[in-house]
Amino acid sequence: MNKKAKVMIGLLSCVIICLFGIYRLMTEASSSNSLFVPLLFAVTGFIGLIANTNCWFKNVTKSKN
Repeated sequence: MNKKAKVMIGLLSCVIICLFGIYRLMTEASSSNSLFVPLLFAVTGFIGLIANTNCWFKNVTKSKN
């Protein structure tokens, strides 16, 4: 498997994790124990999304040169 495919799989999984966390935040009742895990998913998914997007753009610009 090449590097672009690995980055795209990581990007897609981070989007899914982030969206799942946001969905659970929107649908949960407001108790502090139940909000920790969806918040964790949303934040880590967003961080992974930014990191994988950065890696993807580096690979795209590298292959154009």
